[in-house]
Amino acid sequence: MGLSLATVSEETVPPGRAMLLPGRGTTYIVDVAGPPGAPTLVLIHGLVASTYLNWFPAFEPLSAHFRVVAMDLRGHGRGIPVRGRFRIADCADDVVAVADQLGIDRFIPVGYSLGGPVAQLIWRRHPERVAGLVLAATSRNFMGTPQERLFFQSLVGVAAAAQLLPDRPQPIRPGPVSVYGTRMSGFALSELRRTSPTVVIQALSAIGRFSSHEWVSDIDVPTAVVVTSKDRAIGPHRQIKLARAIPGATLHPAKAGHTACVLGANQFVPALVEACRSVADRVAAGGGPGDGSGKGDGSGNGDGSANGTGSGDGPGSGDGPGSGDGPGRPSPTQGGVLHTTTIGAATAATKGEHH
Repeated sequence: MGLSLATVSEETVPPGRAMLLPGRGTTYIVDVAGPPGAPTLVLIHGLVASTYLNWFPAFEPLSAHFRVVAMDLRGHGRGIPVRGRFRIADCADDVVAVADQLGIDRFIPVGYSLGGPVAQLIWRRHPERVAGLVLAATSRNFMGTPQERLFFQSLVGVAAAAQLLPDRPQPIRPGPVSVYGTRMSGFALSELRRTSPTVVIQALSAIGRFSSHEWVSDIDVPTAVVVTSKDRAIGPHRQIKLARAIPGATLHPAKAGHTACVLGANQFVPALVEACRSVADRVAAGGGPGDGSGKGDGSGNGDGSANGTGSGDGPGSGDGPGSGDGPGRPSPTQGGVLHTTTIGAATAATKGEHH
């Protein structure tokens, strides 16, 4: 993981290209071939980021095992400009349109943060195209606590501050911009500048309305959830609830915060690769959800107490209304999904940790 925000450049990332999606607009994609016959991942980045900003540490490790396709979401990076309302469902359809243009039939969406709802909606809207799912640093719904709302709203300031910074490596002062670290290369800064604060505000509204809580348990493809165990934006317990809600989903903890994809890449990328390989192995074995044995952090000593079934998710689907996860009681056999020891180990990994 030699790359960082201070060193990433156009020369250190895979080449990308503009792609016209008929009837939708022009987006920007990266397509790394991977080994012959390898399964295809489609990487879906988070809010404010571009595909390069979110995924630059992961391209090389993932492409050792997979064909890796990534794209800029609409309104982000070089993605399709937002005209009217930002809709997560439109982003999901854009991903499938990219797959159409590349001649890809079935693929594994890999969604990070905002990319998680996009990936979930790809399965809901286009289930025949989804071979499996990998969901990272994400949830069934968002901004259910004051802490979450504060974090996501701070991203508006990140986007606004980026417009004012010079085009050279620049120390980032304490405050909202520090979410992206202490130094940024000119390339990283230029990528950050491509997302306007207006789009971030619209996307925040869409995230606040999103909830998959009523249908996420219907997901019937092999799924893995990468839990960022130091996350203060989307609490680890909410990420674990997402895993519990999906039959057979496995857990893959990464001891890092919400910017793990970049600032905690040494912890996050190995967990991501493991999660993707877990899903691909289960797809190759027959396409079912799998045994849900999951992966703990090695401690194996948790009791699952932080991982109740929950009942406070807001109703809705797609871009419908929703609210935060509510408290719940532990249920070691909910849906036959995850072993309690797995849940407990992942939960134990979050205790006493700080972002």
